[in-house]
This record gives sequence, structure tokens and C-alpha cells, in this order.
Amino acid sequence: MAELLVLYYSRNGSTAELARQVCRGIEAVAGASARLRQVPPVTAVIEAPAPAVPAAGPPYATLADLAECDGLVLGSPTRFGNMAAPLKHFLDGTAGAWISGTLVGKPAAVFTSTSTQHGGHESTLLSMMLPLLHHGMVLVGLPFTAPALTRTTGGGSPYGAGQVVRSEGAPPSTDEKELAQLLGRRVAELAVRLQAPRA
Repeated sequence: MAELLVLYYSRNGSTAELARQVCRGIEAVAGASARLRQVPPVTAVIEAPAPAVPAAGPPYATLADLAECDGLVLGSPTRFGNMAAPLKHFLDGTAGAWISGTLVGKPAAVFTSTSTQHGGHESTLLSMMLPLLHHGMVLVGLPFTAPALTRTTGGGSPYGAGQVVRSEGAPPSTDEKELAQLLGRRVAELAVRLQAPRA
């Protein structure tokens, strides 16, 4: 069984909902399962450390989750055209996995949510790809053969899935859900193929 880690940060729940859609796509692939994890918030103010178990949602990610996964899908809200600080903070702590080559050759993909149509969602997707490339991962995007990619009036691009959140708490559109699920399926299918014994 190929296990795909879906790792995200979400402040208002939109990125978390996209993560769940990605998991649905993964779970639709025979021989694949999804492990949903989040990262804790960070702040510039010195505070007590975050509790080991979040008050709501999936558990916080650990470096063991990276070591145990057969593929990785990262999600973050857009912050001035970049990934959010909590996800960057987590990735900055993965030097050990980089040195040991833990993620080399595993498939990976990215997704984002943003509150404005031209809020930098594509550059956010690209910013999340950079550490994945340094880890030697195989990046998976969305092909233009997917009808929802040319039909969507919200989020989604060849770089990954997305949502344009036009009002707080608004669910992803049908096209945005379809693209997030497709992204999950594509990463899962590749992970399953990579696990298959060679003849």
C-alpha cells in the first residue's frame, strides 16, 4: 500500500478543505491511502510552545511522517505570493531528511487557497515546489487535458490545485474540488507505479 502524506497549514479552514479533497482523490486509487497532517501556527511573539495535539483537525506532522510516506502533497494559503510561515518553518526543519535523501524519487504536488483572483496563487505553488526539488522529489502538476482546468473561474493551474475564496468559509467550487481530487489521484497513481515490482 502506498501511503501519501497530505501536509498543510490552514488558518481559516479553506486550505484544510482542499486537503480533504486531495485525500479523496488519493483514496480513490487502488493501492493508495492518505495520511492527513497539519503544521502548527508560528508567531513572531515568544509564547509557550504549541500543544503536541491540536485542538481540532488532524495531528501535527512530524519528521517521521516524511520518512514513512511514499509521496507528499503540500498545501498552504497564499501569503503575498508565498507559502505561509508555518509551513515554511516546518520545511526549514527538514535538513536531516535532505541529508539522508529520505524523499528522493518520491512524487510530490502542491495546492493553495487565496482570497483574491490575482493574489499570487501560482507563485505560492511555485514557492512550495522549491524545497521539494531540493529534496529530489518528482513534481506532479495538472494537465490541460483536465476539462476543469480550462473551465474554472477560480483556483487551479498547471502548477497545482487551488481555491479562490471569495468570502470567508465559502466551499471550493465544483471545478476546484475536481482539480484537487485529480491532483491527489495523479500523485497516488504515480506512487503506486513506483512501488510496483519491475519485471
